Amino acid sequence: MEKLTLAELEILEKSYLLVRTKRMKTVLKIQAEIFKGIRDYLDSEGFTELLPPIIGPVTDPGIRGAKQATIDFYGREYKVMSSAILYKQMMATSLGKIYFFSPNVRLEPLETAYTGRHLVEFVQVDVEEAHADYYDVMRTAERLLAHTLGYVKDNCSKQLEELGRDLKVYKPPYPRLTYAEALKILAKNGCAIEYGVEIPWEGEELLSKLMPEPFFIIDYPKGSRGFYDMEDPKRPGILRDFDLLYPEGYGEAASGAEREYIYENVVARMRENGDDPTKYGWYLEMLRVGVSPTSGFGIGVERLTRFICSLKTVWEARPYPKVAGVYSP
Repeated sequence: MEKLTLAELEILEKSYLLVRTKRMKTVLKIQAEIFKGIRDYLDSEGFTELLPPIIGPVTDPGIRGAKQATIDFYGREYKVMSSAILYKQMMATSLGKIYFFSPNVRLEPLETAYTGRHLVEFVQVDVEEAHADYYDVMRTAERLLAHTLGYVKDNCSKQLEELGRDLKVYKPPYPRLTYAEALKILAKNGCAIEYGVEIPWEGEELLSKLMPEPFFIIDYPKGSRGFYDMEDPKRPGILRDFDLLYPEGYGEAASGAEREYIYENVVARMRENGDDPTKYGWYLEMLRVGVSPTSGFGIGVERLTRFICSLKTVWEARPYPKVAGVYSP
């Protein structure tokens, strides 16, 4: 995807006018059906929708170079949620299979404003399941995507036609590449990445252009992800995690993993990653009491809308978008 211009970003300052355009109204109507399709699948599979957390003493530290937003909560520092991942473990232990439509805030670096795929404020469907491994939730993720694509295609044919979008419904199972295999493909295509780091956005975009259907990248190396992704006990240094990517150059769709849930393992991983365990009081106490083993993932609603509607930018999938450095409604 080509980078945006300053003039394109300045349009966001008048988003109150953008939402009145025929194109934007069409996108938002499709997005409403996306919500219905997601709920239709998860509810039919026995998941319980819960209210998401908005603020808390801590939030997900693994946010790829973005910063957390902080508020004064009656004299104590609280975080605005950048991800509800810690709370998902709490609630899956209680109810087994749960999901949130979670609002998240991540103060992205200024340069991300020009990528067309980053928002400071966005909504993520957070899914978590007790006593499931990462293969189980990969199946949930791919079936959820396929069901939602089919639901939208069936219910929004007129709107998709207005956008000129010939939406394909990709039947699972989707291909799986290991992290190591993904790096080899990127190197062959002129994008060399050092082993052990997160695959950058440019690499994801390239892989996404090369693949003809949605696909997974699995088994990232330890150190590239947060302390909550489980290390495979039979393969030291490898995490039991995954990303699901869209085709057509749209990049990441969902990210998920099996969770570390044993107190001693989590504290050790925190220290390895440079996180301060003393900041995670309630979470570590919960682990000390004991939680169910869980696995889960999050899928960004705006990025899903972007893919379904074939939009140039992710902010076209939000009625009042917040983009790094742009002062908009």
